Amino acid sequence: MRILCLGAGALGGYFGGRLAQAGADVTFLVRPRRQAQLAAEGLVIESPFGNARLPVRTLTAAAPGFDLVLLTCKAYDLDAAIEAIRPAMGPGSAVLPVLNGLSHIARLQQEFGEGMVLGGLAKIQATLTPAGVVRQLSDWRWLTFGELDGSASPRTQALAALAAPAEGMVAEAVPDITARMWEKLVHLGTTALGTVLMRANTGEIARAPGGIALMHRILERNAAIAAANGYPVRPGFLEEFRRLFADPVGAYSASMLRDLEAGGRIEADHILGFLLEAARAAGIPQELHEAAHVHAKAFEQRRDAGRLPARQA
Repeated sequence: MRILCLGAGALGGYFGGRLAQAGADVTFLVRPRRQAQLAAEGLVIESPFGNARLPVRTLTAAAPGFDLVLLTCKAYDLDAAIEAIRPAMGPGSAVLPVLNGLSHIARLQQEFGEGMVLGGLAKIQATLTPAGVVRQLSDWRWLTFGELDGSASPRTQALAALAAPAEGMVAEAVPDITARMWEKLVHLGTTALGTVLMRANTGEIARAPGGIALMHRILERNAAIAAANGYPVRPGFLEEFRRLFADPVGAYSASMLRDLEAGGRIEADHILGFLLEAARAAGIPQELHEAAHVHAKAFEQRRDAGRLPARQA
């Protein structure tokens, strides 16, 4: 299986790097500056599961001949990502997106055909440092994927087999990937909504008066949204995340908060806006979703006007 990984940042660099380290045939599609950096220094990973400096193959323009494209861009870059990978998508190719949210699936199916799109999600905390190092921030290391029709296909089984020996990575092919994607949206949407609205991590929120109850209320509403769309969360899911959001020493935050504090682009519409519209459609109380979405969109207005504080400019 020949794999093309779009980007060598936090997600693409980590999962693509771990696959390459395990012997998989991986090529990274990157910009010229990142290509030069990777040629000079290798792909550098810092992780609780072992550091690595890997020589990797790179391209600055996609070419045919790939069986799988791992799509790890931000949701707001989807249009550009589609055009970047289009030359690599042959009749037997598949694209595995691990973007946040759900709306990208329909768009990819429209562009490439239903049978060429897998469902996928990543559960990992990682960042790309200014020096180009892929730094894993916790022990989360899961890549989950599957056919959207629920079948067990040779291509998903082949990817799972390639990933099985990979260090610092747990990959699983599942028959219920759409339900798993909804579950991720429940937990990610809760984290993003809470940490962006409060401008604090989960532990800081938990230590604030009423913070735990607030996060639990958001979590329960997001779970109700998933259930209203036909995807109730699995037993034990809510308890796991209730504990996470009640941990006063936790330091978990959404990547959206890190992007916002850095003055960068954020996935306001793809996560917060999507959940707001879904809450409205399901008749679920939405004032917290609305407040978070307005907060994020107001930040975008201020950022685009060049009015962020100097440390965010």
